[in-house]
Amino acid sequence: MSEIVFDIETIGDITDFDNLKMTVVSIYDYSTDSYQSFIESELKQLWPLFEKTERIIGFNSEHFDVPILNKYYAGDLFKIPHLDILKVIKESSGSRYKLNDIAKATLQIEKSADGLQAMEWWKEGKIDEIKKYCEQDVKVTKEIYEYGRKNKMLYYPSLTGDLMPIAVNFEPRPVVVGQEVGGGINMTLPF
Repeated sequence: MSEIVFDIETIGDITDFDNLKMTVVSIYDYSTDSYQSFIESELKQLWPLFEKTERIIGFNSEHFDVPILNKYYAGDLFKIPHLDILKVIKESSGSRYKLNDIAKATLQIEKSADGLQAMEWWKEGKIDEIKKYCEQDVKVTKEIYEYGRKNKMLYYPSLTGDLMPIAVNFEPRPVVVGQEVGGGINMTLPF
């Protein structure tokens, strides 16, 4: 299956969503078994990858990453088949959990930094540090996705430190009649 796991880093006031700007987008592309990162001037190289993939996969991506990336894309990224891992977790458990908490409980791994640190690196011009951090977030997201898809389960830590299971289903949704998904091109441009 041709899927892409992705994450973005941003700059700006997190309380003013409309003015947040993307600094780096990192992806893992299953079709090439490789990680790549893009800054704004390189996004024209990213869009064909998204348009040709069978599904994009992220964590809190439906409410954060995709709306921000849509500001830079001529089409509509919401029309590309999409798995938001956090959305599945919330639908199953009724709660939202941080990526790092799910990663620690499920895989005993942690993120290497946080978005606030990435903003500081941006101000300092340390783009390579942001790319390295964002790619590590993508790796964590990818490993959570693979574990959940294989085991139909993820874990989160309770207040007492116990590991609590969350049932998940990351299988692709069936194709809806009239939509061509898989192996084709996702037609999202407005013309």
